[in-house]
Amino acid sequence: MKGTGVDSMSDNWPAALGLTGEEHSFVLIGEAGSGKSEIAINLALALLQRGDKAVHFCDLDMTKPLFRSRDQAKRLTDRGVTVHFEEQFYDAPVAVGGVHRLLRDEGCYTVLDVGGDYIGARSIGGYAPLLNAPGTVVWYVVNPYRPWSMDIDHIDAVLAQVLGVSHVRLERLRLLGNPNLGPDTAAADVISGAEKLVEMVGPYKPVDFFCAREALTPALESRLPGPLFPIHLYLTYEWAE
Repeated sequence: MKGTGVDSMSDNWPAALGLTGEEHSFVLIGEAGSGKSEIAINLALALLQRGDKAVHFCDLDMTKPLFRSRDQAKRLTDRGVTVHFEEQFYDAPVAVGGVHRLLRDEGCYTVLDVGGDYIGARSIGGYAPLLNAPGTVVWYVVNPYRPWSMDIDHIDAVLAQVLGVSHVRLERLRLLGNPNLGPDTAAADVISGAEKLVEMVGPYKPVDFFCAREALTPALESRLPGPLFPIHLYLTYEWAE
């Protein structure tokens, strides 16, 4: 799986990430700037590597002009992923077509990259029956270094708003940790952030797995309080490096 950010995962990576292997739709929601888009891209490429189903990627994020997964549409398409998105018209949100059909289709994998906070989560409220169906995984991405995820009260407040507009049931929601401070994140930052996140949310929900830049994998193996999903950073800009 070279170059996908999942090189160190075994062929049984669905089980390693807390999955049964029967899931066909994957939805990423959470606070703005938590890393949903980067993880969504890596997840789509990991699903593609399984080779058993076509992979569809839906960029539903209409909340920001930069760091959008659609900016990597050509890269994903060249790899074999079918990308769905609509160009934004000024500040007016535009619905992506075909999402209902894809979420119902067990014959393919579907990844939804949803905009941040409750503003972005509004875009999926109409899919609630399918989001809460057994074949769909909804991950709430948490970066404990982000301002509104630094303590349980802030996490709870943002989560309540997101669930309120998306209509995802709390019992169907799963947590995903993405502790980072940007491109210069060190292994020690990931470990500290992961431990802090488990301490905060552990009494309420488990964290399925943690994401970290693939270059940090050797320094993180067996040092996190859960499985590691290494990711490649695709959404980078020269001016941000």
